[in-house]
Amino acid sequence: MNYWLMKSEPSAFGIDDLKNMPKQTEHWDGVRNYQARNMMRDQMKIGDQVFFYHSNCDVPGIVGIMEVVREGYPDHTAFDPQSKYFDPKSDPQNPRWIMVDIKYIRHTRRVIPLAELKQCEQLENMQLVRKGNRLSIMPVQPDEWNFILSLEDNPSI
Repeated sequence: MNYWLMKSEPSAFGIDDLKNMPKQTEHWDGVRNYQARNMMRDQMKIGDQVFFYHSNCDVPGIVGIMEVVREGYPDHTAFDPQSKYFDPKSDPQNPRWIMVDIKYIRHTRRVIPLAELKQCEQLENMQLVRKGNRLSIMPVQPDEWNFILSLEDNPSI
């Protein structure tokens, strides 16, 4: 099993939106970064666990846990001229963009803020806390995953 972190702006699609979806499941569309696309296409597998991260908000941080329930398949929003994610260069016969389906597992017991994660020595190599990291999807190492879960009840600061 792999571990991941996926970012979304709560004003666009937040953890509560996922929880309120039918079967608490939704496709993760609109990723338009090749590196993130490649991870969804080549590495994400059914059963992988994912941190839901709220970005571009008052307190960015980890707010929940999701699970991959469908592996990578073509992102249909790339073919829809009415979609904000439309890509005229994407072809249904040779799709450029991929999405996965994710399922809500639970909210974290508290928001685990980015500011706190940045202060944890155990996470100094985590992509999320490195300067200049803008990826919306990133791998999480098992030791990082377990450490972050330990922060739910025991803030590091």
